[in-house]
Amino acid sequence: MAPRFLTLADVSEILNISAPQAYALVRSGDLPAIQIGGRMQWRVEASELERYIERMYAETRARNAQGAVSDGTV
Repeated sequence: MAPRFLTLADVSEILNISAPQAYALVRSGDLPAIQIGGRMQWRVEASELERYIERMYAETRARNAQGAVSDGTV
């Protein structure tokens, strides 16, 4: 059974981003999270991460439809 909640380190690894970038997603409200425990550590529900990923796919599709997606080259 997969864990219900993920740490920001887990999120960073899954999305292949840095820990500060994962924290910024949470602080901006783009990725809903809760703070738990005495140390008030952030946790992201796995289902919220999946919703975030789906939103990013939808936004990418919309930009692609408008011809605004970069192929990553300069």
